[in-house]
Amino acid sequence: MKERLQKILARAGYGSRRSCEELISAGRVRVFGQVSGLGDKADAAQDQITVDGRPVKGAEELVYVALYKPRGVISTVTDPDLRMAVRDLVPVEGTLYPVGRLDFDSEGLILMTNDGDLANKLTHPRYEHEKEYKVLVATHPDSEQLAKWRRGLVLEDGFKTAPAEVYVVSKYGKGAWLNVTLKEGYKRQIREMGKVTGLPVVRIVRVRIGELRLGNLKPKGWRYLSPQEVTALKKPAGQHKTKPETIKPTAIEKQNSKNPLRKPRISRSDRD
Repeated sequence: MKERLQKILARAGYGSRRSCEELISAGRVRVFGQVSGLGDKADAAQDQITVDGRPVKGAEELVYVALYKPRGVISTVTDPDLRMAVRDLVPVEGTLYPVGRLDFDSEGLILMTNDGDLANKLTHPRYEHEKEYKVLVATHPDSEQLAKWRRGLVLEDGFKTAPAEVYVVSKYGKGAWLNVTLKEGYKRQIREMGKVTGLPVVRIVRVRIGELRLGNLKPKGWRYLSPQEVTALKKPAGQHKTKPETIKPTAIEKQNSKNPLRKPRISRSDRD
């Protein structure tokens, strides 16, 4: 049966459908030796499909892993600068790539999988899957600052954010912990939102992607998803009600909380 090439490649572990479309657009995919284009179809069982001259393998067994990415680790499979990448933290054979990337200074939940269809559904803006974060800001937000996050705002590069769900979880010295839920994932979005509204971001921890929760995982910890979790992730967004996650403060944060009148002490790794 013929189907779109990006779907075949995603199922074979070459990444999300969007990344497979990039492979096709770059002319790296051929069918029976002929360069393919976007929209082309093939039969994975009968046609000779290659990427960079190498035959495309059959579909791999689908694997789903929840990982707690710590700060100082990049959200890629490999890094040309030889920094630690999230793939280095999951000693599982086969193809795995991250879904729901976090910047170098942020931490929390990342899904590692070879399921290209699911990766596309969780990352494409039109599916509007929620991502929930606990965010430590260096000052107490006022009602107008929070209102701007809730309405959506224009970042310094001109990007207009969609409305975010945000509320104060607790005050923390001169700062505060916020609960933030987004349905998009623009580069460094939360940090840039804080910068524009005068709320410097100290720490970001992602605690939920769709219906998948960080739970009790510790930094660098990982686990396989249960069949029930995989099924829940594949359902359309908005079919479940979710409860906010909680996170434990670091040792530095505990020290700061003992003296709320003192300016919060920030570790080097927390600085943006």
